[in-house]
Amino acid sequence: MMNTLKYPLSNAQMELMKLLGTNLSDNDLKELKTVLARFFAERAMDKADKIWDKKGLTDDDMDKWLNEGN
Repeated sequence: MMNTLKYPLSNAQMELMKLLGTNLSDNDLKELKTVLARFFAERAMDKADKIWDKKGLTDDDMDKWLNEGN
């Protein structure tokens, strides 16, 4: 018996489902994971940079935070 989804899939989930319908080699799967990780890391860094700029933080602020526990 097949379970039904309670929530519709997002556009990203639909595209990934299409992609995952193909049988990738281990190397291709590893590369895909790397590409996805890089994509989300870049997104996170961009958002962090915007917050950093909005708050007017500097490299000196980061150095202070890093050395607080020492």
